[in-house]
Amino acid sequence: MIVLKGVTLRRGAKVLLDAASAVVNPGEKVGLVGRNGAGKSSLFALINGALHEDGGEFAMPPGWRIAQVAQEMPETAQCATDFVVAGDSALAAAQAEVAAAEASGDGERMAHAYMVLHDAGSHDAEARAQALILGLGFKTTELDKPVNSFSGGWRMRLQLARALMCPSDLLLLDEPTNHLDLDALVWLEAWLKRYAGTLLVISHDREFLDAITNVTLHIDNGQLTRYGGNYSTFEETRAQQIELQQSAYAKQQERIAHLQKFIDRFKAKATKAKQAQSRVKALERMEKLAPVLTSAEFTFEFKEPANLPNPMLVLRDTDCGYPPPEDAPPGTPPTVIVRKATRTVNAGQRIGILGANGQGKSTLVKTIARVLAPLDGTVTEGKGLQIGYFAQQELDVLRPQDNPLEHMVRLAKENLPEGESGREQDLRNYLGSFNFTGDMVKQPVGTMSGGEKARLVLAMLVWQRPNLLLLDEPTNHLDLTTREALAVALNEFEGTLMLVSHDRALLRSVCDEFWLVSRGGVAPFDGDLDDYQAYLLEEARRAREELKVSLKEEKVATPVVVLPPANKKITPQMKAMKRDLAKAEQRMAELEARRADLEARLSMPLPPQEIGELGLELQAVNDALAECEEAWLLLSEQIEAES
Repeated sequence: MIVLKGVTLRRGAKVLLDAASAVVNPGEKVGLVGRNGAGKSSLFALINGALHEDGGEFAMPPGWRIAQVAQEMPETAQCATDFVVAGDSALAAAQAEVAAAEASGDGERMAHAYMVLHDAGSHDAEARAQALILGLGFKTTELDKPVNSFSGGWRMRLQLARALMCPSDLLLLDEPTNHLDLDALVWLEAWLKRYAGTLLVISHDREFLDAITNVTLHIDNGQLTRYGGNYSTFEETRAQQIELQQSAYAKQQERIAHLQKFIDRFKAKATKAKQAQSRVKALERMEKLAPVLTSAEFTFEFKEPANLPNPMLVLRDTDCGYPPPEDAPPGTPPTVIVRKATRTVNAGQRIGILGANGQGKSTLVKTIARVLAPLDGTVTEGKGLQIGYFAQQELDVLRPQDNPLEHMVRLAKENLPEGESGREQDLRNYLGSFNFTGDMVKQPVGTMSGGEKARLVLAMLVWQRPNLLLLDEPTNHLDLTTREALAVALNEFEGTLMLVSHDRALLRSVCDEFWLVSRGGVAPFDGDLDDYQAYLLEEARRAREELKVSLKEEKVATPVVVLPPANKKITPQMKAMKRDLAKAEQRMAELEARRADLEARLSMPLPPQEIGELGLELQAVNDALAECEEAWLLLSEQIEAES
């Protein structure tokens, strides 16, 4: 087991753990939660040996094998499959020993090395690696592509696959869901549920934590508190604890009264019915979360929009994508991702945009946000449309060398809303409400954490007083309590919302309808997130069936046997050889069909033990097929010679 007894851990002058104690038992799946900066990643560093305790005692089994996702972006021309296979450290060590044994010429050492290599899973390593890669959303055509040909997010998926490939007793995962879409996320949850070792995971995705963890370890004020159960159980227990300690929630009660007043006033008014319903959802959520939100880093609200044009915007036969690069040859066509999109966005709509990575969700949002010009068709905006855009990569809209105050000053000069002050002190005070206090307002953005950058983008969005919010993965770097505060703020927002997110809790909380971006188009999705997950599973099944069909079509064609002339006498020996030849052909067809079936099954998410068993059978089938083909060739040559 992992034991921390009175451990003190510092990073510079900051005390992260102050005489903290906790125990993690073998086989437990633990969610590590706490505010950004509380010390979660530093605790991982203590466990993997990168940091040492400054006081107290830390212990874990010395023989445990640790696997975790490398944080550096891989730069290699190695193909995806080989890159992931190389993550199996035991296999790599066995391969190195085989090479050394062969070079030594020591027969006994070679025999032992070959045995270790087989035990390390060399026979099915490629199949295991490809099953992981496909499960994380790659296409079969990408298995042999160079790693450095993929974008950053896809390379980090390969790093995740590499960590899962490594045999381990302890798996450390730090925000593993950040670069995943929902289908890959569902697959990863299933894989982790089957993982037999001890798991410690840092995540700000509450549904992910609920699905895979059975223990929650909370870091707060330098202490570690262990809770039995998943994140929702922890949240309920902690809320009860806070409720016992506090008698009133003045700030929350004020906001609850404000929401109730809006509901009572407008629930019967047709033009405000949807906004009133959203306030009901916000009220329900706030009453449930009030105790937890008292400890959030900050709470905020979007200002009432100055106006609400209706419709907000209209897409007519709009092609979304990217123009050819500047250095492309003349006549190079643009890259169209979404074709002929025809949709209307009305005032008050709350739209969740669904679709697998690469289908065009962000491209569609960028086109609506005016970051990309439509390649064809039109985007007609309502009069007075004011867009607030949160880019998936915060640095798309932030300048790394500038500080938060400079961002706000520039924003005030470019677009000062009516009635707002652009004085520096007012902007400092405003930034303070988003926890940018003191010297932080002068800190270059490039040196800030992901969570701090996300807060700055939110501050800039709120200040602009938008009536259309376009949010592309806004929660990637927000901690759990801040995500809850964002959900409450979005439910109070009176304008129109379009949200791209793999955070299912946020999508469920704030969206009333969904659009699906798939196969080059955009259409309404008639269902909820549970229906969407069922749709993803069906799409995965369909893809596997297509793979199985394509593998069968690639079978070696049955050779044509040239029959002897009609007047030639066929001897009993010739008849026997032809019978054997026909049997060989039938056996080859059976083996090829079985091989195709095994390869298709290995492309599915499966337990490691089953992957190993299928890999062994695939190797046996390949060996038998090779022997059968050799026998067929020999018979064919004999028949030809006798003819």
